[in-house]
Amino acid sequence: MTSVRKTLDRRAFLSTAVFAGASLAAPAGFAQTLDAGVVQHEENDYTNMRRNISSFRALEWQPYFSNLKNGAILVDTVSRALHYWSEDQSIYRLYPTSVPVSEELTRRGRTEVIRKVEGPTWSPTPSMKERNPDWPDFVPAGPDNPLGTHALYLSWQYYRIHGTHDTRKIGRKSSNGCIGLYNEHIKELFGYSKVGTQVLLI
Repeated sequence: MTSVRKTLDRRAFLSTAVFAGASLAAPAGFAQTLDAGVVQHEENDYTNMRRNISSFRALEWQPYFSNLKNGAILVDTVSRALHYWSEDQSIYRLYPTSVPVSEELTRRGRTEVIRKVEGPTWSPTPSMKERNPDWPDFVPAGPDNPLGTHALYLSWQYYRIHGTHDTRKIGRKSSNGCIGLYNEHIKELFGYSKVGTQVLLI
C-alpha cells in the first residue's frame, strides 16, 4: 500500500509541476496570479485538455525570420507545434508541444537560446512554495524532474523549452509558461540547436 501511495504522490507531483509551471515557466508576477487549483484540475480532468492538431503543418521560415543564423525555432502556440530550421537549411523538424494553460501565462515575441542543459534540475519559486508547501525545494535530474531530460534556457527569465516525463501534457494547454516536448524530441532538438539559436513564439 505504501509503494502504491508513493507512486501516486510522485505522479501527482509530476503532473502538477510539469513544464516548469511550478517555477520556471513564468515570472513571479505571472505565477502569483495562477490559481493553484488550475493545474491540479487539468491533471485530474484530461477530458478538458483537448489536443489541437488541426493546424499541425509544415511551414516556411521566411515569413518569420530575416535569416537563419545559428538556426531558428518557431513555436506556434495556436497549433501547439515547434518548428526548427538549421542555418544551412538542410534540417527541418516539426514537433508537437505543450503550451501555457492561459493567455496570462503565454509570452510571445523574439528571444534566443542562452544555455543548454542535459539532465536539468528544478526548484520552485517562493510563490509556488507558498501555495504548495509540501513541494520539495529542489528536484535533481531524473524521472521525477518536471523538465525532463534536456532543457533549452531562453533569454526570457524563467522560460524554457524542455522535455517532460508526463507525456499526457503534449499537444495540450498544460504548462504555466514553458514549452514542453516529448523527451525524445527535446533530445533531438537539443542536438540541433546551439547557444544563440533564434526563437520566436507566436
